[in-house]
Amino acid sequence: MKKTRSFLIAIGCLVLILQCSCGSPAIYLNEEQADPATTVLYLTSNKENEGSSKIISELAREYEELHPGVQYKFENVAERDLSQRVQLLAASNDLPVLFSYQSGRPLLDLIRSDAALNVEQSFSELGILDKLNPAAVDLLKAYVDGAGLYALPLEMNIEGFWYNKSIFSKYGLKEPTTWNEMLEIAETLKQNDVLPFSVAGKEKWPITRLINAYAIRKFGADAMEKVDKGSLQLTNPGFVEAARSVQMMGLRGYFGPRVNTIDMGTSVDQFLQGKAAMFYMGSWQLRAFNDPALNKIGKDQIGFFSIPLVEGGAGTLDEYPVNAGLTTSISKSAYTPEVGKWLKYVFERYGDRAMSELGMVTGFNVQSLPENVPPLTKMVQDKINHAKKGVLWFEARFSTKSQLTAWDNAQSLVTNGSYSPEQYMKDLQIQIDHDREARK
Repeated sequence: MKKTRSFLIAIGCLVLILQCSCGSPAIYLNEEQADPATTVLYLTSNKENEGSSKIISELAREYEELHPGVQYKFENVAERDLSQRVQLLAASNDLPVLFSYQSGRPLLDLIRSDAALNVEQSFSELGILDKLNPAAVDLLKAYVDGAGLYALPLEMNIEGFWYNKSIFSKYGLKEPTTWNEMLEIAETLKQNDVLPFSVAGKEKWPITRLINAYAIRKFGADAMEKVDKGSLQLTNPGFVEAARSVQMMGLRGYFGPRVNTIDMGTSVDQFLQGKAAMFYMGSWQLRAFNDPALNKIGKDQIGFFSIPLVEGGAGTLDEYPVNAGLTTSISKSAYTPEVGKWLKYVFERYGDRAMSELGMVTGFNVQSLPENVPPLTKMVQDKINHAKKGVLWFEARFSTKSQLTAWDNAQSLVTNGSYSPEQYMKDLQIQIDHDREARK
């Protein structure tokens, strides 16, 4: 009996094996043999419930409900760790579908290693290239020396000076059109115990943004591109003049007594609580300006003026420093037809959703501008649409080492009178030259 039973069990197993090999029902297959679902992972230093990440996640969840086979995952990493994480994943050919990364040289390295997807080509094939603002496309191409479009303009920002209309009115001040007029305003405010400028010196880059502001009005919109190509040196008297003016602003107390201890949150609060009259910043701060919980002076009391002109300079008032924030790229190796369908769904809706829900100005065209868009947001959108030319920020083409040199020394520049503007620019040019030699 035992032998017979064993024989029957063996025959039964053999039949099952033969059934599986001849196209048996799926219930006989284990999970590892089944086709895995498509997973779209977004790796970024942004928080999921804020800004562009919030909109992308919302649209991704909607798509997931319509297409259960496509799963969306979001991973947040600290900004200080993002670059290293992306580099490690790129080295192992394991980049997620979407990932945030620094524009400029870092992204150019990924492009040259064939790790990033050509967005212009892919969006054209998907039929959604017309969703992108041409100015945003040109800007992102300029970031990578014209190599192509390899990042998404999830934000589109202009930079300039925001000011408190109430304070200006109280002291009979008007929007300046020249740099000297702005300095005269700052002196008037200081004499009346009003902080002229709110500057987040602790973050360092807000200081170099001011140096850049003067420089692009001195040399024109392509000043830093010329520096990158070596046709213009930072030791040129015009750059030294820019550093000297910003140093004087710091030493005169126009930035406050402890500028290098002020972080970004504090600088925003200083302005929105009426403690400072002017604030050089990008339009990404519209979210704070439009938030009544943060803005204590009122949205109608905030004005904006373009970077003032410099005497004898080549810059014009309709040229604005423009940036697309922390850009997001797409992995070439992770791109599949299913991912393409996901991208089409999300990004043909992104611009309108970002504007209607958050009042965000992006590099995507808005088909229908909501009636309830805040006036400041409308103003920024209009200026972006009519900007003569977008200008790169000071460190846009710098290496990491040059960037740190510019930032760290800028803190000394505005607080230490013994550190000369000439030395600041000389130290930075030496580092840039060193980087240029290292790339050869």
